Amino acid sequence: MKTKHFLIFVFSFCLLAGSAQELALAKFEGKFGYLTKSGDWKIPATFDVAKNFSEDLAAARKGKLWGFINRKGEWAIEPGFDKVKAFNSGIAVVLKNKEWFYINTKGEKTLTNIDSDKIYDFKDGFAILRKGDKIGFINTKGETTVTPKFSKAFNFENGYAKVREDEKWGLIDPSGSYFVKTTYDGVSNVYHNTIVATQGLRHGLIINGEFKEISGAQKIWDFSVNGEYTYAKKNDKIGFINKNGEWIVEPTYDKVRAFNNGLAPVLKDGKWGYINTSGETVIPFKFRDAEIFSKDGLAPVKSKKLWGFINTKGELVIEEKYEITAGGFSIFKKNAQKGFVNGLARVKQKKSWCFLNTKGEILKNMWFENLELFN
Repeated sequence: MKTKHFLIFVFSFCLLAGSAQELALAKFEGKFGYLTKSGDWKIPATFDVAKNFSEDLAAARKGKLWGFINRKGEWAIEPGFDKVKAFNSGIAVVLKNKEWFYINTKGEKTLTNIDSDKIYDFKDGFAILRKGDKIGFINTKGETTVTPKFSKAFNFENGYAKVREDEKWGLIDPSGSYFVKTTYDGVSNVYHNTIVATQGLRHGLIINGEFKEISGAQKIWDFSVNGEYTYAKKNDKIGFINKNGEWIVEPTYDKVRAFNNGLAPVLKDGKWGYINTSGETVIPFKFRDAEIFSKDGLAPVKSKKLWGFINTKGELVIEEKYEITAGGFSIFKKNAQKGFVNGLARVKQKKSWCFLNTKGEILKNMWFENLELFN
C-alpha cells in the first residue's frame, strides 16, 4: 500500500510539473532571467545570480542573500538565507546563521523534530536519515519510514532505493521492504522494469527476481536511456544486449552510446558511425565523435573540433560550427541530452550560447553568456 501511495505522489508531482510553463535560465549582459520556448523573456534578466527552477520555484540572490521566485518572477520566499538548495517534494534545504534546516514553499521552517546527524535533500518524497554510521529514510511529514540500518544508501528513483548492508547491495521500496535482497556486489536502479547486477566477477540482469548471468560480460550499463537495449563489455569490446540478457549486437566496438530512433553511435578503429539493432552499419564510420539521436531525428556529430547535426540518413543538416557541452546545473542531470530536446538545441559559439531550432536557425537571433536547458 505504501508503494502505491508513493507512485500516486510521484504522479501528482509530474502532473504539476507538466502543467507549468517550461523556462530556461539565461545570463544576458551580466544578469540572469528566464526564457520561454518562443525565445521571449518570461522573467527579465534582472537577477545578479539565479538557478534553474525546481518544481515551481527558482533560487535567486538579492545582495548577499538568497530567496526563491515563482514562475512569474515574483518573490515567493523573500531573500534571507546564506545558501539554498533546490526544492523537491515541496521542501528545500537552506543555510542561515550557520544552521542547515528545511523550509516549505512558504519559506517556513519545517520538520524541526527530525533526529538526524545531517540534513539531506528530499527526492521523490523521501530524504536520507543518518544516525551515526547507519542510514534510513524519512518522508515529507518527518516520519521515519525506513529505520537507519544501512551503511550506505542512494535516493529513491523510480520507486526504489539502492542500499548497502554488510558490504552487499540491494533495493528497497519506500516502506523499507526488500525489492532486491542485499546479496549483490552491485545493482543498478530500476529502469524500465530492468535491473543490472553483479555477483563477484559475474555480471548479469535480475529477471523475475532471479539473477541471470551474461556469460563473459565484464560490465553492463543500465537501461536508463532505452528500455529494450543496453550495452555491455566482453573481451574488452562493447556490444548490445536486450532486456532478456541476449546479445543482439556482438561486442566488437571500442565505445558505444545508447540506441535512440533505432540507431546507436559506435566507435571502431578510431571513427564513430551508427548501427541499427541488427548491428548493420547505417551511417558510415567517419566522425571524430558522435552522440545519440534525439526524438527530433537529429544527432550531434563532429568531424574535426566543432559539432553539427545529422539526420537519420547521415546527411549533415546543420553545419559543424558549435560546441554542445555546457557546465552549470544541467550537466549533472543523468542523461542530460547534448542535442535537440523538443525542437531546440543549446549550442555555443566562441563564448556565447544560443538555442537552435531543427532548421539551424537561432531562436530570436539572441546570444547569451550562459544558457540552461528548459525545465
